[in-house]
Amino acid sequence: MLSFKTKLLVSFAILLLGTQIYAYFRYKLFPYNPIFLITNLPSSIFLKNTLTGHNDYVNSVAISSAGKTLASGGWDKTTKIWNLQTGNLENTLYGHSDSVLAVAISSDSSTLVSSSWDYTINIWDLETRELKNTLTRHSAAVNSVAISPDGETLASGSTDKTIKIWDLPTGKLKHTLTGHKNYVTSVAISPDNSTLASGSFDNTMKIWDLQTGKLKHTLTGHTASIFYVAISPDNSNLVSGSTDKNIKVWNLHTGKLKNTLTGHTNTVLSLAISPDNSTLISGGADNNIKIWNLQTGKLKNTLTGHRDYVLALAISPDSSTFVSGSADETIKIWRLPR
Repeated sequence: MLSFKTKLLVSFAILLLGTQIYAYFRYKLFPYNPIFLITNLPSSIFLKNTLTGHNDYVNSVAISSAGKTLASGGWDKTTKIWNLQTGNLENTLYGHSDSVLAVAISSDSSTLVSSSWDYTINIWDLETRELKNTLTRHSAAVNSVAISPDGETLASGSTDKTIKIWDLPTGKLKHTLTGHKNYVTSVAISPDNSTLASGSFDNTMKIWDLQTGKLKHTLTGHTASIFYVAISPDNSNLVSGSTDKNIKVWNLHTGKLKNTLTGHTNTVLSLAISPDNSTLISGGADNNIKIWNLQTGKLKNTLTGHRDYVLALAISPDSSTFVSGSADETIKIWRLPR
């Protein structure tokens, strides 16, 4: 009889059109020569570095507010800390007994949070690299974590269909939010610490009051599972990526749909918005990274450097650099035009 985790893996593979197992073994057995991986790059964007060290999918990446530190989480059960400028690996953190699904760094760069398929959330001191706390109230994989800009609140979304709101300094559970009818895949907190957004395999996004846990809006418009949600730094937009291959831009306050961006040929797995709100970056199961004008919805560039799913994205605070993590087991550091 198949285990619960095996069933989840099979379901995930089916949602991504059944290509994940094929791609995994294809690239294990027949890796590409890196010289052929970088194609169609515009002159103003270039690949600065490729980081290797994870020995399985890179699920999540986060950049510190100072732009010096990069954190990554992988299926190899580790969280890694890198020097973003040099690309050097500084530490590998062990503490989870299963795949690390998400990482987040506090705005003061003092705290790193990781979550895992082992149902736990680990709180790390980013300066000493020591484990401070482990949160254990979810009953299934913790797919996503987000830290409020003031560093006081942590939100987590889980395969148990709930969102939990925690007091980050103490680890105390404040609220458990229910309403999604399937796995919660992504959570995001607004820049003003007031709003929480969530995305789910139930094809919906929900907007919540972060302080009270009250549901404000349920957004419907995607025709398939939501894999990622992001809130713009100006606190105006919610952006969602889905298995329906589309990206949708919503008014965060009213929940009204503003725009639909098309261009990916498979599931949209990851999103990042530049600090100046001008640029949206998306990563997909088509192995592509797309650069969009967030205000107009116009596609500016497509980058084809990864040879497997682009699972994670993060943009540096000065918007000069972005980082991508992939199922090809690499992290790539790209330069963005100023």
